[in-house]
Amino acid sequence: MEAIDFEEKDFLACCGSTRFAKQMTSSAPFSTYDEAVDAARDIWFNKVDVNGWLEAFAAHPQIGQSPSPHHKSPTSAEWSKGEQSTALATATGYTMEELADWNSRYQQKFGFVFLIFASGRSTPEILAELKKRYQNRPLVEFEIAAGEQMKVTELRLAKLFSTRAEGALATTAQCTADVATTARDRVNIIGSHLTASSGAPILKPSQISARSRPPITTHVLDVSRGSPGVGIEVRLEMWKCVKTRPTFGETETGNWLLQGSSTTDKDGRSGQLMDIVDALKPGTYRISFNTGKYSPGSFFPYVSIVFEVGESQQWEHFHVPLLLSPFSFTTYRGS
Repeated sequence: MEAIDFEEKDFLACCGSTRFAKQMTSSAPFSTYDEAVDAARDIWFNKVDVNGWLEAFAAHPQIGQSPSPHHKSPTSAEWSKGEQSTALATATGYTMEELADWNSRYQQKFGFVFLIFASGRSTPEILAELKKRYQNRPLVEFEIAAGEQMKVTELRLAKLFSTRAEGALATTAQCTADVATTARDRVNIIGSHLTASSGAPILKPSQISARSRPPITTHVLDVSRGSPGVGIEVRLEMWKCVKTRPTFGETETGNWLLQGSSTTDKDGRSGQLMDIVDALKPGTYRISFNTGKYSPGSFFPYVSIVFEVGESQQWEHFHVPLLLSPFSFTTYRGS
């Protein structure tokens, strides 16, 4: 496969660290996306210093804000807009004000912008994560932000290859598949780096789970109150026959196998509904919420969301939240 060369400005669009961009340019050309990602991880975690990390963080606009028109990388600015599209589409005037307030608190405490892999995430989901991470110690949060930057860099490298690699990666769909494949060992790389920096023994990849949370998660937002849905009973089930799917109107409960149950916490999150497994079993799943008990006057005695996990999606994460009010509800697939 013919190697593909890139310029320093291309890598600067993927990660705003000048040192990172120069090192990647020196390591190029790359024959494949995987080869570029391996080099990027090594450079980011082992060769870019603290100042380089802060430079990369500063290249990101705050979540919910547009990049500066004077951004040093127009490509990066355009990608930032796309990566925040779900957040902007699910935002309201109230949540945008709250997000701006928490962004400001976060920056005052840690000294850098709140950084999160925002693709596919809603504003309520990002807000919940921001509030959770705000409680961290500065050193811990600094390391988490560096890990989130690496996720963004990998996604942008895929975009870079999709526009330049006619022979290596012919389509964006192929890039997306590659991102899903490499996601399995992303946690291994980050985890190894952090344990090395703390002086703890480095675990081999086989000793570290590729996931840090169950492959299926959910949370509940009570939009009528503008707050998390606390204390809601949640059940996760799987359709018994993998080779068939439930038909419209199917009511036979015996065909649904319970995977786990829990109650939403103060942030509206369900907790662990299943074991943390690397490969999620393909099939049809159902998440049910006891909304009638949570809100006795609700129009819905309970809410069930049915979705499918394909054979090629077993390494992906499925976050299926519920946005609830007394007379309506909605859902979407998050990340």
